[in-house]
Amino acid sequence: MSKFRITVLALILVVMAACSDQQSNSRAEQIRKETNEIIVLRFATWDSGEALEIQEAIAKKFEEKHPFIKVQLEAYGDEFDQKLAAAFGAKNPPDVMYMWNFPAYFQSLEPLENFIRRDPAIDLNDFYQGLFNYSTMYRELYGMPAGFTTRVIYYNKDLFDAAGIPYPKDGWTWDDFRSVAKKLTNPATRQFGFGVRPEPDTFDLQGIVWSNGSSFISEDGKKIDSYMNSPETIESIKMFADMVKEKSAVLVGGKNQQSGEEFFKKGKIAMWESGIWPLEKFKKAKVNFGTVEMPAFNGKPVRGIISSSAISIAKDSKNKDVAWEFVKFFSSPEAIKMRTADLPVRISMVKELQTDQDPLMGPFYKMLERANATPAYLLTKNWDEINRNLSSAINAIMLEQDAEELLNNAVIDSEKFIGQ
Repeated sequence: MSKFRITVLALILVVMAACSDQQSNSRAEQIRKETNEIIVLRFATWDSGEALEIQEAIAKKFEEKHPFIKVQLEAYGDEFDQKLAAAFGAKNPPDVMYMWNFPAYFQSLEPLENFIRRDPAIDLNDFYQGLFNYSTMYRELYGMPAGFTTRVIYYNKDLFDAAGIPYPKDGWTWDDFRSVAKKLTNPATRQFGFGVRPEPDTFDLQGIVWSNGSSFISEDGKKIDSYMNSPETIESIKMFADMVKEKSAVLVGGKNQQSGEEFFKKGKIAMWESGIWPLEKFKKAKVNFGTVEMPAFNGKPVRGIISSSAISIAKDSKNKDVAWEFVKFFSSPEAIKMRTADLPVRISMVKELQTDQDPLMGPFYKMLERANATPAYLLTKNWDEINRNLSSAINAIMLEQDAEELLNNAVIDSEKFIGQ
């Protein structure tokens, strides 16, 4: 291509970008002229503490760019779902909100395809594509990715050093994991290799079950028999109960018990499985720790599960164009840099910030590359009913009851909800 053609192409791209910005700004300016008053944009979040303070700062930055908009931040905290459901029921929802449970709410949300199609400033290819699986229902996108975490193994370097055991590396197996856990267990000092939740979240367990070549439900959402109770599923879950029975792991976080994070900070467990949430707490507690990707079952690829959050617009919002401007800003590089409590969701930002090169952060992105399956709650509308039976079975398994019998019974009790 000649230099002249390159120059012309560059000029065209500049003009297109300018037109895009002008189109966006003219729409916002048109809204201002039509209303001739301050528009209040309601934004609902479940966050508190430092994360909430960051969102307040983002709202103020957005207001600086759009002086005719006032962002009203509504912090619902632990009552997020109850308050949001009530607001939707009363036809008075917040304009914009954090969202994760799309099967429950998507009918009350505005599809985003039309906004994206007319707004060239949004480049969907710059987002990690696996995140869109979690905010898409029936091929419609209802939320822009805001934050995520995958799950990794945290390990206490001091305990590994004291036992003369090399640190775990990517590519290790569950056999390696269990062997290391035994060596790092010392019942005399109440130190254990691993901490097991007595009531584990079935959502989090899916990555482990997927890694063993199974799942809780078929990909078409129409079958649970031979999935939820398959030999591979049974093995995946029973493994943790067996570790407790062998005393290489200890139950943590149950009633009147300290959490696994507290056990880990005090050096009472050498390894802990979790998302990004406790990482900063461990740093502040001056724990000498590392992170590593999840172990594999022999001969099978590791699969990851994503816990994600997105930003959505209410279908009943009276300010949808303004709401989109806020959603777009929340997804911008400027806002992503401000959201230090989240892992960046845009590929360009990860490269710029070199987040994936951080030894502690890198394993989360490696697990993201392995997270391309769809979780059970997105595959059937009746997952809540099925999950109650599955959760009860898994909780009993952790107390060393018969895994095969319990999961078979969970299937029998749940099959009536399939296909409804």
